[in-house]
Amino acid sequence: MIRIFLTGYMGAGKTTLGKAFARALNVPFVDLDWYIEERFHKSIRELFTERGEASFRELERNMLHEVAEFEDVIVSTGGGTPCFFDNMEYMNGHGQTVFLDVHPDILFRRLRIATVQRPILQGKTDEELYAFIVDALAKRAPYYTQARYRFDGGHLESHRQIAESVQQLRKLLEV
Repeated sequence: MIRIFLTGYMGAGKTTLGKAFARALNVPFVDLDWYIEERFHKSIRELFTERGEASFRELERNMLHEVAEFEDVIVSTGGGTPCFFDNMEYMNGHGQTVFLDVHPDILFRRLRIATVQRPILQGKTDEELYAFIVDALAKRAPYYTQARYRFDGGHLESHRQIAESVQQLRKLLEV
């Protein structure tokens, strides 16, 4: 049975690599944020706004526990998922965990063009955005680094790089 959780900061490539990896292994791919949105028929932003962070994180945890029961699946978690409750420990106990580690410079470049889709980033100057990323990574590092595997997510810019990363990840996880 294959059950792999991809963790890391927003823009790390969890969805990009997760979809390609799932295709290569011929297993389903679940993006936890998309899963939550489908279940509740609301965007993550709406749920976060309506419920507040504490209630949203509880809901997120419950949905994580639900998808962690799926067999033969690749799960991309939300960037904050590992940082709440015992989520990291839970994922480690229910499958293989991979932290997609990406240098702040690369995250900045990726997220700078995605601020429209990510409300938390809107309105930030380049300097504010970079500082925001560096600060968030420092706060989340103690959780991300609990993953069993650390993988360089900085090389997901082309089809070739994604294919190479899939092969490297297959080798790392021996799947």
